[in-house]
Amino acid sequence: MGKPTGFMEFTRELPAKKAPAERISDYSEFTKPYDPQSLNRQAARCMNCGVPFCHSGCPLGNVIPEFNDAVYNERWQEAYEILCETNNFPEFTGRICPAPCESACVLGINQPPVAIEEIEKHIIEIAFERGYVKPRKPNVRSGKKVAVVGSGPAGLAAAAQLNYAGHSVTVFERDDRPGGLLRYGIPDFKLAKEVVDRRISLMEEEGVQFKCHANVGVNVNLNDLLREFHAIVLSGGSTVPRDLNIPGRELNGVHFAMPFLKQQNKRVAGRSPIEGRELESNVLDNEVTAAGKHVVVIGGGDTGSDCVGTSNRQGAKSITQFELLPKPPEGRSPLMPWPTYPMVLKTSTSHEEGCERRWAVATKEFIGDENGNLKALRIVELDWKISEDGKPARFEERPGSESVIPCELALLAMGFTQPQQEGLIRELDISLDERGNVKASEKDYQTNITRIFSCGDMRRGQSLVVWAISEGRECARKVDEYLTGQSMLESRDKSILVP
Repeated sequence: MGKPTGFMEFTRELPAKKAPAERISDYSEFTKPYDPQSLNRQAARCMNCGVPFCHSGCPLGNVIPEFNDAVYNERWQEAYEILCETNNFPEFTGRICPAPCESACVLGINQPPVAIEEIEKHIIEIAFERGYVKPRKPNVRSGKKVAVVGSGPAGLAAAAQLNYAGHSVTVFERDDRPGGLLRYGIPDFKLAKEVVDRRISLMEEEGVQFKCHANVGVNVNLNDLLREFHAIVLSGGSTVPRDLNIPGRELNGVHFAMPFLKQQNKRVAGRSPIEGRELESNVLDNEVTAAGKHVVVIGGGDTGSDCVGTSNRQGAKSITQFELLPKPPEGRSPLMPWPTYPMVLKTSTSHEEGCERRWAVATKEFIGDENGNLKALRIVELDWKISEDGKPARFEERPGSESVIPCELALLAMGFTQPQQEGLIRELDISLDERGNVKASEKDYQTNITRIFSCGDMRRGQSLVVWAISEGRECARKVDEYLTGQSMLESRDKSILVP
């Protein structure tokens, strides 16, 4: 415990950010680093609890009190080593994780929780700066070859772990560059792509091979894969977006969120936003921009928030974000006790930059002009009935609340339903669960085909990046056990004795 009285002496402080009016002029990350004294004070707030609930709050099981103690005492290499025992990519989670560990922080019972996510990001950035981060190469190769299909966070984590276990790993990615969601689903102002490229380069130094524009089942032969590799990991994510099939859905100006975000990420990378239509995922036929338009984002989650931030930077005339559910409370209610993850109101940095937010609103119709272009939305307000457990149960349209609002660009950000089943999954005849995800138990991550495994959103459904990394790590351990009969890779379940 770095400072026994730290939690009584210091309160939670987050790093400064550029002003909203300044940061929307570009797509750069805008959160400034802590100064050394502030970082020391934030680490000092960790209480070294008898039962550190932050461990169970984190899907990776990060050993948080220990790395906070190392940070407080400025033992940076030790802090880095502790963090990387459980997390392959702290530079990602330190930027884009919703930090369920902080919701479980014991200090959070009656004070603001420890700023765990920011401390994590500072540990890894200081480690890179000081040269502590080096390629983690295996001592010996097993002679086994593993194919990982999909290079999002789950696929990258599985590849990194399997490579470290000594297997020869090839990652197949249908887009032009590795990273999946990290590269083309998250805006650069939240996760600079230099951060992704830095990690990919490190993995290549470690021996992982990446093959891009490699769409398995399209321009990569499935039979070749089955012949060449001893095991295959499917980690293609949950990519089928939830649609809104109402009148006018076919109008120009109604788009899913992900292709819109991907186009802007390509622009920032200096590439054509419509390049790669033949093989890549989420590529529109025409360029789409929010410039000078009334934009409505339908969906109140993180993807919707990313659309808000991107639309502001593109110069939208106005931005409105709709959420079907009622407005959540600003703090925990008795029905959301600590240390559960609370469903409370969240105001993102994109919301701070300018956006009208409306809750309990349903879109009934997309209205077009004589040329087939979207010009307005017909909406209605909702009255929700709340169940005994405090959750919204059913709604009714509020009489007389219908209205029409101007809209030239509607972005559907309502989540994802399942992985793409056409092609790879159907050709392999992979079994699916009742939700349409790849059926593979958490016990062994194995599909109905013995040497084919699955992890991440493709297996568990749409979830968090931190859960994807956890899934990739656990799946890698099971693949390693399948190939060699045992595994030295660390398990998320600390009760499992690692040989």
